[in-house]
Amino acid sequence: MNEQIDLITLRVIVTAADLGSISAASDRLNLAVAAASTRISAMEESLSFRIFERSSRGVQLTPAGRMMVQRSREFLTDADRLSVDLYDYSQGLQGHVRVLANTSAMLEVLPGLLEKFMHSHPLIRIDLEEQSSPNIPVAVLEGRADLGIVDLSNAPPGLALRDFFSDTLVLITPTHHRLARLTQLALKDALDEDFITLTDGTALTNRLMASAAEAGRPIRIRMRMRGFDAVCRMVAAGLGVGVLPMEAIEPQRAWLPIKAMPLTDPWARRTHRIATRSSVQLSPAARTLMEALTRQSGVSTA
Repeated sequence: MNEQIDLITLRVIVTAADLGSISAASDRLNLAVAAASTRISAMEESLSFRIFERSSRGVQLTPAGRMMVQRSREFLTDADRLSVDLYDYSQGLQGHVRVLANTSAMLEVLPGLLEKFMHSHPLIRIDLEEQSSPNIPVAVLEGRADLGIVDLSNAPPGLALRDFFSDTLVLITPTHHRLARLTQLALKDALDEDFITLTDGTALTNRLMASAAEAGRPIRIRMRMRGFDAVCRMVAAGLGVGVLPMEAIEPQRAWLPIKAMPLTDPWARRTHRIATRSSVQLSPAARTLMEALTRQSGVSTA
């Protein structure tokens, strides 16, 4: 067989078989009749058998032609499916994205945003893992994640940051605590208290330690908890005070005897950002997810 099989010729053959006419097939496929006929004749010569019996009334398939058309339909269906899949991939409509996110993102924004995204992009699979902000950049740089959601102000070398969402840190106390009557305060005004903090190494704990050091006072850490809920429970039990994002503790505030007071410190208003490798182009699926997240959260994608 000397002639290479190509999709256009197969479409001409299948369409001519369906319509019973080479002329009608050429009209449907926007080909000249002579070009369509030449393609069929060249294929027959290459295969060494006739695909069609021709007559003044049109064309009919030979037994060998029927077998060829049947297989050609399957081949063209697969080719069309491949074409759609490749287009979807290139447009970011399907693929696989690995995401590392800090606790605030997991609690405050991702559940709702990802539910909408996965409903509109069912062919994109997202692997999501919670990590602390200081640990995420290394994982992104090493290629273990496509996107990282972090509480960082400046991009480490090799990373690009894109604004995602903001939240507000508040001091939480038991309802009847002496500080609970205040409407707002600075962290330095609470440094006489015992603190319930998150475990060492989180971005939030690092902010607290840095602010206390700037005020020239040590922060008295009584307990270190792994999660926001545990901090709230310990505060409610009267074991100390804590600093957490207001937006993340709404469920706890609804049923625990705690009070939340905004902090006036500039660092208490945080902007979380999406980190990506600056030297590596995102896959279409990862780019689609990042743009959808920033768009849905209200952050400009310009």
